[in-house]
Amino acid sequence: MDESKGSNFNNIIRKIIKKSLFTERQVEIILNQKDLLESSFSISKGAYYRQVGQSRDKLIGLFYSIILFRGLGILLPDDIDVISKLSEQISVINESDIFPEREDEVMSVIDRLIRQACNM
Repeated sequence: MDESKGSNFNNIIRKIIKKSLFTERQVEIILNQKDLLESSFSISKGAYYRQVGQSRDKLIGLFYSIILFRGLGILLPDDIDVISKLSEQISVINESDIFPEREDEVMSVIDRLIRQACNM
């Protein structure tokens, strides 16, 4: 599998991170803070804790957005089901090797399901 130097993530996870509100570094920091990933960071202590704060603020904003959109009926129960099922699949993908020739196919399915859920 073609993984970038020093990355803690496979190609599919990196592609999903690029489409998210978070950077790869912020995801690593969140995982590190939740004791889900041991990673060393080649930045100063002050820069690390500044990024911890930024990551926490983004995560809090994400949770408030989910609550708001669910409460206003923008995110429907079926949308939450799709998100849950995709999350379960991402967990499996994160722990397994995907053949490089299948990565685009997997991302295409994920994109299609997300776009269907977000149809406006």
